[in-house]
Amino acid sequence: MHREREGLLVIYLVGSLRNSHIPEIGRTLRSWGYEVFDDWHAAGPEADDCWKAYEQQRGRTYQKALRGLAAQHVFEYDRYHLQRADMGVLLLPCGKSGWLEAGWLLGRGKPVYAVLPPTEDEVRWDVMLCFMTGVVSSVEELKEKLPHV
Repeated sequence: MHREREGLLVIYLVGSLRNSHIPEIGRTLRSWGYEVFDDWHAAGPEADDCWKAYEQQRGRTYQKALRGLAAQHVFEYDRYHLQRADMGVLLLPCGKSGWLEAGWLLGRGKPVYAVLPPTEDEVRWDVMLCFMTGVVSSVEELKEKLPHV
């Protein structure tokens, strides 16, 4: 598989477009010696809303929009980087896409570590987190769990 920098473990950083901490956490993971894919975050917090409005203006249903070129290009872009990743880090809270991406990685036998939100009020308890390779309460705690590079 293609490696941006040969020999680095690749982390797919999974999360929400609305999570403003993604770039900061990606930078931290890079400083620890990992290659991190978080480029999906560049689309901005309103990307899905804008796509929906555009497709609806065109008269398309959700099902038709999913088959459109825009959706297919974004999907293939993300899937390519999910395939090349060695592991995932899921930043909570996140939406359906984040959960699907984490589940897809786990289904491929790749480790996924979940990072809980910073405050207890933001944590929605869910037993399905037991699927995760590890669940941590901070990025600092994550450093201890990740495989060393």
